[in-house]
Amino acid sequence: MRHPLQARRPSGHWALLSLLAATWWLAAPPAAAQDSTAPPAPPPAAPAAPPAGAPQADGPAQAEGPQQAAGAPATDGAAGAGAAATGAGGAGGAAADAADRAERGPARRDRPGATSSRATPSKKRRGDINPCMTPDPGWGVYDPWSRAPSIGQMIMPHRGGVTKRGGFDVIIHFHGHEALRKEFVKTAEGAVLVGIDLGIGSGAYSSAFSAPYVFENLLDSIERAVAKKTGKKKAYIRKLGLSSWSAGYGAIEQILRQPAGKRVDALVLLDSLHAGYADEQQHKLKVAQIEPFIAFAKRAAAGEAFMFMSHSSILPPGYASTAETANYIVQQLRGKPRGSSRRDVLGLDMIQRYDRGGFHLRGYTGDDKPDHCAHLGLMADIMRVHVNPRWKTPKGRR
Repeated sequence: MRHPLQARRPSGHWALLSLLAATWWLAAPPAAAQDSTAPPAPPPAAPAAPPAGAPQADGPAQAEGPQQAAGAPATDGAAGAGAAATGAGGAGGAAADAADRAERGPARRDRPGATSSRATPSKKRRGDINPCMTPDPGWGVYDPWSRAPSIGQMIMPHRGGVTKRGGFDVIIHFHGHEALRKEFVKTAEGAVLVGIDLGIGSGAYSSAFSAPYVFENLLDSIERAVAKKTGKKKAYIRKLGLSSWSAGYGAIEQILRQPAGKRVDALVLLDSLHAGYADEQQHKLKVAQIEPFIAFAKRAAAGEAFMFMSHSSILPPGYASTAETANYIVQQLRGKPRGSSRRDVLGLDMIQRYDRGGFHLRGYTGDDKPDHCAHLGLMADIMRVHVNPRWKTPKGRR
């Protein structure tokens, strides 16, 4: 029986239109507008009806992801960016505006997670790349999506990727799973990828994973799926990573507060961590909302885990930007980002970075929708430069 939280996978263009709303009006992080002790936010309202002639889809928002065009500048490995990049989501339009109105209601300033209040023309990207709409690079050594997990979908190598004893590695990504997949398959060597999209706004993710059994059941279902595919009855998760883009961090906050969160070895936040203000005038954060991320960052800085954060320069209305939360976490590590000036994937321009142990921060200019999409393009090199050497995942093959 399908898990009650599992939705059917949306199709084609309407899936993209659904994500257009999700990428720009990212809605509330799990408790960014409230105290961390407040009850979980209710699921978002149903999206507006698609425009006339648009394909129908009734599942969660899902991203269409880009690929770096030939000749576009590539990053060096130290940056943790992608040599060829993918983004997701994208420009707004009528469908995005309608879905936004349905989701956020009349008081947008009280719904943290919206990317920006600006309405500026799209700028010209290097290489004429649209980070929100790029071609599919294929599946590499992986088979197509399977609906085996209790929530979401997963891809596995066609063969391999599992130790003789049945151990395998997995990254669970929240929000924009299809776009993330397009980057992941370029450099991942055999780790399983699970993708979960639950709709518009981080509140949907926070609510869905507020009960510990949900994540525990998800892990169990992944192990059962791998056991069935490989024939190894005792297949087990060896290394576990969590990844999110945009609103998906709402699920990660909940998971890191739970007992199963102690199993997480790698954490990737792609322009994906907001917080509310205790004092908006002084930009004083509600620190309790990001405490799990601070604790994980300290583990990573000590070499006990891996954590990668990226931020744009988008200034959202009435709550902390991803730049503010990232810089606050660096301050808790008693560090200070250093300036950087380098062209990166999908038109991103790096302005700062910080590295300590297994903790890595990359900060970028950019305050429009494609700039937000472009952060998904960092995943290819995050896998190649950081995760693959750390995990030494068994090779997958066709």
